Amino acid sequence: MSANPHANGGLLLRDLRLPTSWSTPSRSPPGRHGRRGHPCPGQYLRDVLRRNAEHRNFRIFDPTRPPRTAGARSSRPRPLLPRRDRSDDDHVSPDGRVLEVLSEHQCQGWLEGYLLTGRHGFFNCYEAFIHIVDSMFNQHAKWLKVAREIPWRRSIASLNYLLTSHVWRQDHNGFSHQDPGFIDAVVNKKAEIIRVYLPPDANTLLWVTDRCLRSRDSVNVIVAGKQPAPQWLDMDAAVKHCTAGIASGVGEQRSRQRPDVVMACCGTRRPSRRWRRSSSCVSSSGSQGACRHVVDLMKLVQPSEHPHGLPDRDFDELFTTDNRSSSRSTATRGSSTGSPTGGPTTTTCTSAATRKKARPPRRSTWWC
Repeated sequence: MSANPHANGGLLLRDLRLPTSWSTPSRSPPGRHGRRGHPCPGQYLRDVLRRNAEHRNFRIFDPTRPPRTAGARSSRPRPLLPRRDRSDDDHVSPDGRVLEVLSEHQCQGWLEGYLLTGRHGFFNCYEAFIHIVDSMFNQHAKWLKVAREIPWRRSIASLNYLLTSHVWRQDHNGFSHQDPGFIDAVVNKKAEIIRVYLPPDANTLLWVTDRCLRSRDSVNVIVAGKQPAPQWLDMDAAVKHCTAGIASGVGEQRSRQRPDVVMACCGTRRPSRRWRRSSSCVSSSGSQGACRHVVDLMKLVQPSEHPHGLPDRDFDELFTTDNRSSSRSTATRGSSTGSPTGGPTTTTCTSAATRKKARPPRRSTWWC
């Protein structure tokens, strides 16, 4: 088995031919809703499939078939080995590059084998259902960690998850659709392996997708809804915002005054909307507020614990330091533990395992 060249897939890995320019950005005016499912990422993946058709080294694995990958599916249909006999089998072909089957386990296994043999892939799934492959993800993350310590092992393409139908859009469903806990399982792995991104709109999602496809030896988790949502940033602003990973809230003008309250959020639609409404309430009360939006979740971690961690100086510039309160709580994404009546409390939206060291005291920070 070790004599098979595919057993060390890094030796066979070819870089993907990715689009050289942002050819599919959303041009909706700031604050306006884009089209259903933000077709930009699907169109971008379509272009990736077309550019790499000759080498046949990129596939999409999808147990859910949401609108996110519709553009890719129209370019490269689903594979089917037997001859097609049914007229309603649309977008099916023997050379299809989008693998669809209602089994998260099978998609995860396919993708891992695909990556380990020197190719690239993308796994699209509902946020609540990705828990099904927790143990498989754990083993792959462990393998990546050990492989980094073996000199003859070559780098392989990263394992990329795109999680849609997230918890914010599941009020009409039961608990089975309302579990965002996969992020907790991810951030408890070795820091050099994992990355978590929560882009607020279509253009930031486009940038994050491109970055993940260029990465190596990592597990990238992207959480983004598939429903219509406001478009906040043009492509240039999205690139700047994502490169920073955490910055002033989308659409907010940076004030030179020291804020009385700092509000922050991660993700799309509902978190961003709640943040904007809270900002209006703070302004109407006569207080000076500031807003922060996080795209790269690992920016909240100490630099000593994660390579993406924000240096203390930059962190303090964003969240301030001059508050007598020194309390700090940690919670999973989506919780809100700051209280205007219980005293100023600084909270983060990382799991307890990712930030154990308290930073200096700072002003109130409320998480949406």
